[in-house]
Amino acid sequence: MYTCASCTLLACCKPGTPDRPKNCPMHNAELNAEIFDKYGDPENRTLSQQSAAVEGAGYGRWPRMREIMELARRMGYTRLGMAFCAGLRKEAKIIEGILRDNGFEVVSIICKTGGHSKETVGIAEEDKLSPGKFEAMCNPIAQAELLNEQQTHFNFTVGLCVGHDSLFYKYSNALVTTLIAKDRVAAHNPAGPIYCAGSYFRNVFKPETRTSR
Repeated sequence: MYTCASCTLLACCKPGTPDRPKNCPMHNAELNAEIFDKYGDPENRTLSQQSAAVEGAGYGRWPRMREIMELARRMGYTRLGMAFCAGLRKEAKIIEGILRDNGFEVVSIICKTGGHSKETVGIAEEDKLSPGKFEAMCNPIAQAELLNEQQTHFNFTVGLCVGHDSLFYKYSNALVTTLIAKDRVAAHNPAGPIYCAGSYFRNVFKPETRTSR
């Protein structure tokens, strides 16, 4: 089992390090060579090169929004697709304006598109935010397929729910990045509670027994 998160040697960043951990994935030379061959694919190679170039040019200066625009320009992506959460409509409108002001075409699809009731996919009343009332289900597959239909060059997500974002990534034809990761508790900054895992948020990460609302 690989456990890079616990490694203190970082042999991957220091060529020639002789004492790699026994479970270091770099010991698997055959698999690593096979993987590296994938960078021979023109799209993979170009995306890898331009991603590194954007990192170098804007390191510590550009916010993620700017990085996405810079990468899109370098890759020749002009028609961008935004899959966003209904709860972040305000943010999505601002993002759309910024991108259009910078010369991009923007296709945006809200998560509730289709207007299907949550019950239609087997979601129980007790699992709804407001039991007994109509609630439209999140529809990430439709978000992906509608962007596919619009032939977007590059897609990004804004606040899709955990799991719903996974379905969007699965069905999107275009490559996908994440602009905003949803975290309602931490003002959409998932790293915040992690920094405080040993103090203010220490009880949040403990398993709990599910109770009714």
